[in-house]
Amino acid sequence: QVQLVESGGDLVQPGGSLRLSCAASGIAVSICDVGWYRQAPGKQRELVASIGTSGRTAYTDSVKGRFTISRDIFKNTVYLKMNNLKPEDTAVYYCNAHWGINDYWGQGTQVTVSL
Repeated sequence: QVQLVESGGDLVQPGGSLRLSCAASGIAVSICDVGWYRQAPGKQRELVASIGTSGRTAYTDSVKGRFTISRDIFKNTVYLKMNNLKPEDTAVYYCNAHWGINDYWGQGTQVTVSL
């Protein structure tokens, strides 16, 4: 049984930083394409950052230079380090693991950027 558990969301002031974690069980993150998505109220879920099986990373334009996705294959965990957070980064952040024809999702973690 595959499980993805996100953590690390919090309330933070603009300009602050957070690190989100996506701990996987039942599947190795090294064999999956893993992405961090976010969904703000009233908006569609969007892909923020991804890391492929080769370790290659990609980011949506709005977070380039501020967010960094990484993985620890020994801890079987994928991280999203977020710096210089802005109010528009406020959303529920979800972890997704894609393997073959399968897609697995976590339950999400809330990030709120506000004074």
